[in-house]
Amino acid sequence: MTTRTQVLDPEVGKAMSALSAAAKKGLGDSGLAELVQIRASQLNHCAFCLDMHLELARKHGVSEKQLDLLNAWEEAEDLYSERERAALALTEAVTVLTEGFVPDDVYERAARHFDDARLAHLIGLITVINGWNRLMVSRRIPPGGPAW
Repeated sequence: MTTRTQVLDPEVGKAMSALSAAAKKGLGDSGLAELVQIRASQLNHCAFCLDMHLELARKHGVSEKQLDLLNAWEEAEDLYSERERAALALTEAVTVLTEGFVPDDVYERAARHFDDARLAHLIGLITVINGWNRLMVSRRIPPGGPAW
């Protein structure tokens, strides 16, 4: 395996952390924020972020059943509210931009459950966790390893 840098500029780390905090605060639902971050991290195969956000989700009262079945949330309809399902669909669409755009129906579904400000924060949260995933995966930072 090629040696990878473990270095992340502290100013970049602080800026990313500030963006994460602002998005979570504006969303106003810590449990949902953790579900979104876990789902994006699953899609991006980021062990560091999965480890961190699974622990945080438990602290914020997300059920073990929801965590266990998050990878199959579409089939586990009874475990997730319509609001959570809309946020998870948006998370997947933003994380995996295979068509180049978020499909209109996915965006409109989310817009039915979040006002403009909360939707902006949700999109910001999805965007920043994808950034964190890429930072950690590209440097191969292991679970519990140093973020910077």
